[in-house]
Amino acid sequence: QVQLVESGGDSVQPGGSLGPSCTASGFDFSRSAMDWYLQGPGKEREWVATISGAGLMTKYQDTVAGRFTISRDLRKNTVYLQMTNLKPEDTAVYYCYVQYWRNGAPFDAWGQGTQVTVSS
Repeated sequence: QVQLVESGGDSVQPGGSLGPSCTASGFDFSRSAMDWYLQGPGKEREWVATISGAGLMTKYQDTVAGRFTISRDLRKNTVYLQMTNLKPEDTAVYYCYVQYWRNGAPFDAWGQGTQVTVSS
């Protein structure tokens, strides 16, 4: 069974930092690209960042590039999102996502989300 479990969300003041994580199980973690998404209040879910299976390539949404860093620990089956210089508009539920393969077919899996609130 594929599971993604996020943790590390919190409430911080503008300019603060957070480092939510996502621990994965049930699929070949080292061969799977991992994504972070966010969903702000009353908004649709949107992509934030991607890291390749081996962790050698990363991509970011323009609004977080230079402030957020995605990384992964293959020994711990965990992907991280280091968030710095947080802004009120970063307030959202942050989700971990993976597309994995079974018998030649792709499947999607999402975590339950972790709340990040940026407010003074």
